Amino acid sequence: MRRVTSACAVGLFVLWGRLAAQDTSSDQGRLIQELMARIDRLEKRVAELESQPKATAQAPAPSAAVPVATPEGAPSPAPAGPQPSMAQMPGMENPQPNNPVETPVPVYPSLRFAGFSDFDFEAADRGFTSPDRRGTHSGFTEGQFTLHMTSVLSQKVSFFGEVTFSARNDAGTAPPGSPPGSHLEPGFNAEIERSIISYNYNDHLKLSFGRYHTPINYWNTAFHHGQWLQTTVSRPEMVQVGGSFIPVHFVGALMEGTLPSGPLNLNYNVGVGNGRGEVISRGGDFADINNNRAWLVSLFAKPDHPYRLQVGGSAYRDEVTLPGDRNFREWIESGHIVWTKENPELIAEFANITHQAVGSPAQSNSQAWYVQTAYRLPGIARLWKPYYRFEHIHIPASDTLFKAVPSLAGSVVGIRYDISSFAAFKLEYRNQRRRRDEPRLSGVFMQTSFTF
Repeated sequence: MRRVTSACAVGLFVLWGRLAAQDTSSDQGRLIQELMARIDRLEKRVAELESQPKATAQAPAPSAAVPVATPEGAPSPAPAGPQPSMAQMPGMENPQPNNPVETPVPVYPSLRFAGFSDFDFEAADRGFTSPDRRGTHSGFTEGQFTLHMTSVLSQKVSFFGEVTFSARNDAGTAPPGSPPGSHLEPGFNAEIERSIISYNYNDHLKLSFGRYHTPINYWNTAFHHGQWLQTTVSRPEMVQVGGSFIPVHFVGALMEGTLPSGPLNLNYNVGVGNGRGEVISRGGDFADINNNRAWLVSLFAKPDHPYRLQVGGSAYRDEVTLPGDRNFREWIESGHIVWTKENPELIAEFANITHQAVGSPAQSNSQAWYVQTAYRLPGIARLWKPYYRFEHIHIPASDTLFKAVPSLAGSVVGIRYDISSFAAFKLEYRNQRRRRDEPRLSGVFMQTSFTF
């Protein structure tokens, strides 16, 4: 009824304006007759509406058809039947919303999970991977099962954790030298790879404490334990998980952020914590084995142009104590240049590690580097991404600390096919030599990796 009454008033107003604009001649009478006829039609329409069922007469007006959130958070459906648009209503050609939008209230803590895993097949020369007691050197392998946990504790405080489960090759057996009835080795090793509590004051200053992937080179911080993240099946040998060349893990405190640098976009990392443990492939998880903390400094630029270029370097200092109280000073200098545009992709890194026995002037220098290129094909072939990597590790005989770390010269060539946005197939061929007096080893590796 309100709509009809408004329409009547508008009609009278319009016709009265037209009447005032005419001469006071005989045309005035004709306009009055038109006005009376229109009023008759409007009155008939009012009568028709009043005679309709009550449910129809009480249908909500168009102005009330703004979606309202239901308990499930979805908008309620609009009234059935054709509805006039807002632009068709007098005075509503430019409607303005008058209902404020409610901002969701954050809930702390908020915990989220994500995960990665992979399954592999390899056919390689004997000795390419860990020796197999049965003499076989081909078959399927279950890769790491990785879980990421992220929890926002407040507006500026958050927690991140990463846990992996890795299959054991001695599952179901007793440890060597164990008496009869000893417990058997489990099928999987569980490992806390990262556990970090962070306070983000702003983009320029972020403080965190925990267990990290040591931020002294690019690959170790960009590609974590989820194999799906990286283009290739394998990691470069210098940053191999469980390897000894680069200290993969670091337990301590880290300060990081951006520096005012305009389009250069400089970033920094400064950290202090426990260095290597007595087993040099592991960090000092329980405690530092000596009273000399390890420290690191990293600086890298991510300029606006060219897009997705990163150039940086880092320095790492530690004192390593081996069984028998043999102490070595360790310096690591590394640099990288990365362009992750994908057409092309380029990742190149170099690291020099200097070891010096405490009390001795003699030093030894070990170097490692790799160059990896890849290119995502254009057009309908964009799901395919061929790649190639050459890597080299040189360990001199004088490096007592790295006497168990083999040298390496090898190539990797392969192709990746993204079967979805969250899963990929990879096929890779490797050819490498550990020592000069050993034959070259080769193998074919296939992998399906995914995130969930």
